[in-house]
Amino acid sequence: MYVCSCFGITEEQVREHASEGRCTPRAIASASKAGTDCGSCVRRIQALLGRGAGCPRGDLIAAKDPEALEPQPAAALAEAA
Repeated sequence: MYVCSCFGITEEQVREHASEGRCTPRAIASASKAGTDCGSCVRRIQALLGRGAGCPRGDLIAAKDPEALEPQPAAALAEAA
């Protein structure tokens, strides 16, 4: 089924991009242009990404590692790089 009729992107293509690590609508758009023309498909893309497309949901990440969703201080981020 088509998700983005402007560029002919299917649900399967969105799932493939997600399985490759593109887990946000913006990342899907960069890979396929889906959502960059009229924008009517962005909510459908978001729904697919939240329904087993291969991307972890935020609450599942938090359950495994509560610190994963907490903002990191700039100094800690600089040390990690």
